[in-house]
Amino acid sequence: MSDLENVKKLRQSTGAGFKDCNLALKEADGNLEKAAEILRVKGIAKASKKMTREAKEGVVVVSGDINKTSMIEVNCETDFVAKNDNFIDFVKELSEINNSCSSNLDKLNKSKMNNDKTVDENLISLIAKIGEKITIGRSITINNLNSQNFIYQHSIIKDNVSKLGVVVSLEADQKDQEFSSFGKQLSMHIAASNPIAINSEDIKKDIIDKEQTLIAEELKNSGKPEDIANKISLGKIKKFKDENTLMTQDWVMEPKKKVKDIIVDMNISNLIIKEFARIKVGE
Repeated sequence: MSDLENVKKLRQSTGAGFKDCNLALKEADGNLEKAAEILRVKGIAKASKKMTREAKEGVVVVSGDINKTSMIEVNCETDFVAKNDNFIDFVKELSEINNSCSSNLDKLNKSKMNNDKTVDENLISLIAKIGEKITIGRSITINNLNSQNFIYQHSIIKDNVSKLGVVVSLEADQKDQEFSSFGKQLSMHIAASNPIAINSEDIKKDIIDKEQTLIAEELKNSGKPEDIANKISLGKIKKFKDENTLMTQDWVMEPKKKVKDIIVDMNISNLIIKEFARIKVGE
């Protein structure tokens, strides 16, 4: 086999550039397996240097079906790379594996991809090839018994790859057209309104504590009497909860009504919002 044919073969198997493959083959005295190992080691070295940089761009990929749905965020440094074909191919396959792993990151990283290399190995190779820091960010799998999942993706790049993804899980006695229509609309509402909990009591204590601290700081130098300041503080906290709780948010399709009002109006038997997730790149 000629040197050029060896270089082509090494490029196909590793995805590395012509120059890197040529140098690795010379260092390995023409041994393809040894040259691939050399490239891998160099790739790891290059990748480790890039990991100190910031990766604020990227994509959100959704995989699964109406019963079990997963979302995963993969970050990179530039929007240009987020639209790169090699990057897109990687994240789409990664998303399918993530769904099968139920968003278990340790299991995901050790899983084999189509080329028989692990996710970790492919990630390192991709970083070396593309020349940017790439990281696996947030991921979640929603799989509730007797429920149906609805998804919405905004700023779609290709197929199931976008900049923002929403999955919402609904349960009801009747799963008809009205139920499906509401599920789709609710996922769009969540994308636009960004609630942090279904009900106010579900908002995490540390979030409420932080908001109360900010409000107290705001009122500290207002000069208002303590009893008035306390009433204002309670009002602001209530407003914060109402604006960030899904059930009490203004319905985006009909802002004069709350989400809970829309549910009552539809009168779908035993309709329950079981769970939702929203991931926006870099947020």
